[in-house]
Amino acid sequence: MTRNILSDSVTQTGSDEGNGRFATLTFEREAAAPVDTLWEVWTAPAARAVWAAPSDKVTVEFLEADLRAGGREVSLCREEGQPDIRCECGWLALQPSQRSVNYEMISSEGEMLSAALVTADFSGANDRSRLVVTVQLSSMERDMEAGYRDGFGAGLDSLSGAAERTMILQRVIKAPRSIVWGAWMNNETLPQWWGPDGFSCRTTRIDLREGGEWVFDMIGPDGTVFANHHLYSEVRPEERLGYSLHWGENGPKHADAWASFEVQGGYTKVTLGMVFSTAAEFQQAKGFGAVELGLQTLGKLERFVQDQ
Repeated sequence: MTRNILSDSVTQTGSDEGNGRFATLTFEREAAAPVDTLWEVWTAPAARAVWAAPSDKVTVEFLEADLRAGGREVSLCREEGQPDIRCECGWLALQPSQRSVNYEMISSEGEMLSAALVTADFSGANDRSRLVVTVQLSSMERDMEAGYRDGFGAGLDSLSGAAERTMILQRVIKAPRSIVWGAWMNNETLPQWWGPDGFSCRTTRIDLREGGEWVFDMIGPDGTVFANHHLYSEVRPEERLGYSLHWGENGPKHADAWASFEVQGGYTKVTLGMVFSTAAEFQQAKGFGAVELGLQTLGKLERFVQDQ
C-alpha cells in the first residue's frame, strides 16, 4: 500500500490575545485509489466511521448523518478517562469527486471549543488521487490549533489508507428507488436475488433493520458453502444502509460496507461500497473476482425488480 503525505501547513491569521486564535491549516494527501473511491470514503458515513478517529485510543460514534447539501452530521469522539468530544458538521456544498465544503463545530461538556470552515478539493487520474483540505479555524481554546493539526492529520492518514482498501460497485437500475429499496430491505426478497450468478442463499436468521442482522450461507454453483453474517448499523429508508461483513456467525469482521440509493432520471443509481479490514483482504477479494461477482449481484437485483 502506498500513502503519501504531500504537506501539512499552518498560516497564522490572528493573534493570541484574549481567548481567541485564528489559523488556516492546509493538509494534502495522495492515495493509490481512483478519485471516485476517495470521494466515497470521504463522504459515506460508514466509511467515515472507519477513518475519522484521531488515534487508536479514540472511538467515533455517529449520532446523526444526513449526507446532502444542507444536511448535518453529529458524532462523538470517546476516549477512556476523557470527556466526550462532540463534533457537529454541516454540509454546505457537495460536488461529487470534486469538492465539499462544510462547517465544523467542536464542543465538550457543553463548552464550545472551536468552529471551522472545511474545504476539501479532489483531483486524480486512473488509480491515483489527491485530496487538499483547507481548514479555516477559529479556536476558543489556545491548544485547539495543535489538536486540529495532529488529529486531522492522523485522520487523513487513515483516510488515505482506507481508500486504498475500498471497493466501490455501481449500477443504474431501471426501476424507481422505492422498488429497488423494497427489494433490498425485505426479509423475503433479499435472499432471492443476493449473490453472484449461479449462487443461492440459505438463511438462518434475517432481521433487516438498524441493529438487526442476517446470518446466512452463500452456496456456490459447485456446492461450496460460504458462511456470512451481516450486522446492520444504519438504515435510512430509500437513501442508504450501513453494515459490517463477518466470516460466519459472530466471526471475524472482514469489511465495513454501505449501500446508497440515488434517484437518477427516474431510475436508481445504487452504490455498494466496502472498506476491507486489511489491505491483504482487499487484495484477496480482488484476486478472486469480487468486483465482477459484485456487479453480477447488482445485475441480479435489476432483473429481480424488473420481473416483479
